[in-house]
Amino acid sequence: MASNQASLNHTNKQVFHSNNNNDLEQQATTTPLEIIETKKEEEEEEEDFFDYSRRSQWLRAAVLGANDGLVSTASLMMGVGAVKQDIKAMILTGFAGLVAGACSMAIGEFVSVYSQLDVELAQMKRDKERGNNNNNNSEEEEEEEERLPNPLQAAAASALAFSIGAMVPLLSASFIREYKVRLGVVVAAVTFALVLFGWLGAVLGKVPVFRSSLRVLLGGWMAMAITFALTKLIGSSAL
Repeated sequence: MASNQASLNHTNKQVFHSNNNNDLEQQATTTPLEIIETKKEEEEEEEDFFDYSRRSQWLRAAVLGANDGLVSTASLMMGVGAVKQDIKAMILTGFAGLVAGACSMAIGEFVSVYSQLDVELAQMKRDKERGNNNNNNSEEEEEEEERLPNPLQAAAASALAFSIGAMVPLLSASFIREYKVRLGVVVAAVTFALVLFGWLGAVLGKVPVFRSSLRVLLGGWMAMAITFALTKLIGSSAL
């Protein structure tokens, strides 16, 4: 009996050592490159679970505000530049467009998001009244309240983004006296900023970069070209 027990213990020790050796061999054969790739795959899986639609509210307000400030201010300056070569007139026009546009964007975004907030609060109230008999979970209600849009946040984001966008053509034209050079520099600066804003919006929203940047760029070019051409036409006709 004792010999059988000793034999069994010896066999178990062999199996244990064999398993340990296999584990060590497995760890030894795993290269650092494989470990890095595994970590990357885990990080990509975590990113896939992130809901990028949560960014939609502030992202929409910021991208819209920046592009609007950039395009509208640049178009105003190009329109004035079509009939007047004076740098002062162009800068004053751009500055007035910045202030007026930022205020307009902030007020418009505040009213719009506040209307959305009222609708969602009313719907939550109706759902709560219907769910009193069903004993709804308070944690779910707290999560729904956290997802509610913030009018002040949206308004501030729009005004700030508009101002940042509008500063691009203003700064690019402020120190150039030569008329044709000034127009060219404004167009070049606005082109770069349009591509940058399109790329930034695409990266933050995880959408195709080329298509987003091209759409923003073509829209900005069209706005400046139409404003310049129509203002030039009206100015030359002396209406």
